[in-house]
Amino acid sequence: MQKIICKKLYDTETAELIKKVTSGDFGDPNGYEESLYRTPEGFYFLYVNGGETSQHPKEDITRFSEKRAKEWLA
Repeated sequence: MQKIICKKLYDTETAELIKKVTSGDFGDPNGYEESLYRTPEGFYFLYVNGGETSQHPKEDITRFSEKRAKEWLA
């Protein structure tokens, strides 16, 4: 997935996957995944996607500061 935030392109295809967390099984309407990425330039972002009744019902990308990324990893 790609998304432009504040004129910066965040792309799951070119970024490094740091950690992925899943909840539920594939096809579970309450299931979701959260994946933390780092771009080649060192910027962090969280990719989310989930079932229709999950906390992430739509595929999206949110930029993260390094501090927030470390907090998410903890």
